[in-house]
Amino acid sequence: MSAKTHYRTCNLCEAMCGLEIRVENNQIRSIKGDADDPFSRGHICPKATALQDIYEDPDRLKRPIKRTPDGWIEISWEDAYDEVVEKLKGIQNRHGRNSVAVYQGNPNVHNLGSMLYSPQFVRALRTKIRFSATSVDQLPHHYAAFFMFGHQLLLPIPDIDRTDFMLMLGANPLASNGSLMTAPGVKKRLRAIQKRGGQVVVVDPRKTETAAMADDHFFIRPGKDVLFLLSFLQVMFAQNLIDLGDVPNLVDPAQLDALQKLTSPFTPEKTAAQTGIEPERLQKLVGEFCAAERAVCYGRIGTSTQAFGGTINWLITVINTLSGNLDRPGGAMFTSPAFDIVGITTQSGGTGSYGRWHSRVRNLPEFAGELPVSALGEEILTPGEGQIKGLVTIAGNPVLSTPNGTQLEEALASLDFMVAIDIYLNETTRHAHIILPPTTGLETEHYDLVFHVLAVRNTAKYSEPLFEAGDEARADWQIYSELRDRLLGDKKRPLSHRRHRDLFEQPPGRIVDRALRFGPYGAYGGKKYNHQGNGLSLKELKKQRHGVDLGALEPSLSGRILTPDRQINLLPEIFVNDLPRAEALLHKNAQNGETLLLIGRRQLRSNNSWMHNSRRLMRGKNRCTVLIHPDDAAQRGITSLDEVMVASRVGEIALPAEISEAMMPGVVSIPHGWGHHRPGIRQEVAQSTPGVSINDLTDDQWIDPVTGNVAFSGVMVTVEKKREER
Repeated sequence: MSAKTHYRTCNLCEAMCGLEIRVENNQIRSIKGDADDPFSRGHICPKATALQDIYEDPDRLKRPIKRTPDGWIEISWEDAYDEVVEKLKGIQNRHGRNSVAVYQGNPNVHNLGSMLYSPQFVRALRTKIRFSATSVDQLPHHYAAFFMFGHQLLLPIPDIDRTDFMLMLGANPLASNGSLMTAPGVKKRLRAIQKRGGQVVVVDPRKTETAAMADDHFFIRPGKDVLFLLSFLQVMFAQNLIDLGDVPNLVDPAQLDALQKLTSPFTPEKTAAQTGIEPERLQKLVGEFCAAERAVCYGRIGTSTQAFGGTINWLITVINTLSGNLDRPGGAMFTSPAFDIVGITTQSGGTGSYGRWHSRVRNLPEFAGELPVSALGEEILTPGEGQIKGLVTIAGNPVLSTPNGTQLEEALASLDFMVAIDIYLNETTRHAHIILPPTTGLETEHYDLVFHVLAVRNTAKYSEPLFEAGDEARADWQIYSELRDRLLGDKKRPLSHRRHRDLFEQPPGRIVDRALRFGPYGAYGGKKYNHQGNGLSLKELKKQRHGVDLGALEPSLSGRILTPDRQINLLPEIFVNDLPRAEALLHKNAQNGETLLLIGRRQLRSNNSWMHNSRRLMRGKNRCTVLIHPDDAAQRGITSLDEVMVASRVGEIALPAEISEAMMPGVVSIPHGWGHHRPGIRQEVAQSTPGVSINDLTDDQWIDPVTGNVAFSGVMVTVEKKREER
């Protein structure tokens, strides 16, 4: 009997938990947490079992398929490549190069091959019309980093293991395992704050799993976080609580004076009517936060996906800066990853960009080479020069994950040609003409390029493939490379680019090795790895099957900041100009009693829509319900588990009601990622527990006008008991 133990990083969410996978006779016998992983220390969540389910899934595509009038048929890789390139080139020849668009979904950032090789393929398409899940998730964070620090990836990370006061807005790490804060075993880390005498405080319209274990929870009306943060700063100035800590040389004093004037109208007394937070509670919170020896303010998806997302994330960093908690232990810090994406992109000029072009229909700005995905449907459906006629989707399901999914379905059905690089025939890829399925998960090597950059400690870990892929299988990097080469054809690149091109004709491990050697812990980048002077390399990392701990986060901003004057820009014009819009909120009429405000919610056993074909993760009661406060339910004659109709400007869905005092009155919550009732998909488990899509209610026109990010939170809806049909 052949048996072995495989150690791996789970790549199904941001936590990077170490796994111990036992295999006998080429069959998985168990998946459990790796107790020797120096970062996750044995922590594991239920999603890890989905790695086995995805690998063994009979619905997973393994060869290219083509849609025909008689249904889907398998075709050869050679025929698939030929047709994809022919059709994409044909569309561009007829309608212009920007008539083909690209959408990349959330799983791409969890995948080494996609992170390294998909950019080469996308560049070969020569289109500027690119979209991704970034603009339904975290785009405002990147705006704040770009305009304040000069690089879109200089994202401050909460130093959770050393802080004494953690203030969280719109974040539920007990369900997400941490997000833009890679922190496996986050519940234990939060408990540790409390055990050492610190505080955990949550601000959220729902008493989430995280809020339930916190020391204090503030209900806040959706969309009003900007007023809460402006009041927070107003109190800091009024009570002389400003302390720059270790970064006074990085701040222009004149900007402090200007900030005080800008925040002065937003007193707690004026904002309370809108936020729902009493002035005395807010003032007490500010005092305790600023009195803590080490504190950090952290905002996540709830702060991004609302109408003031960009301005909110700017204000969070301003609070961390003015309280002396930026770039210091226990505050908001910056990583020094072994594969240093920030350093590499800085050298290549990829620090970020803004407004180099705009969307055709609504004039929304480009950021980092992408347009906000809220524009995707209208850019396909609106006739005229520049209309999208062809689409490439890569590991994405925007019908379920982007706003106004019903409109997007209509748009996808109208395309001249669509190709999907995906392992499933799902709600989006069913509209494709050809699907190219890559190997996935346990068949691939893995190194987390992104989440080491977002981790609460500096660590590194490489995972070799557990199983060999079949002869007919193709790795994603092979698919991207083949399509890129065919698109480029006989065109010769300039000599100066040939070495760059050759690098991306090698397997991913070669690129990882090169980056490690030239990174901050490598022989050519600093030799920080060990006392013997042996720099970190892929060979060395392979020896460390459980990964390596490279130490706690260290102050580093002064050496990394990339603004023109090498100072923190506390007053980016783009955010300052948004403050009159925030001030107008102070005079807004109270919410209409007939309408409720919709927010989403994250679930531990679900990561968007792409794990819903895992039988083990879908076990249990129906989780696709609308949470509603008892008072709101009673007013509408709704009792628990009644089927209700929830309607917005763009659509209507029916689902069971779940009455809960965890909801703030006037607010309802529906989870994200469901809606597997569409015809033509090939996911048996998902179809058996279909649920409904919250994004049949969310509005593609309801965005943060500063960043273009979708405003999922705060959509106005009506809720009523479903009438019996007669």
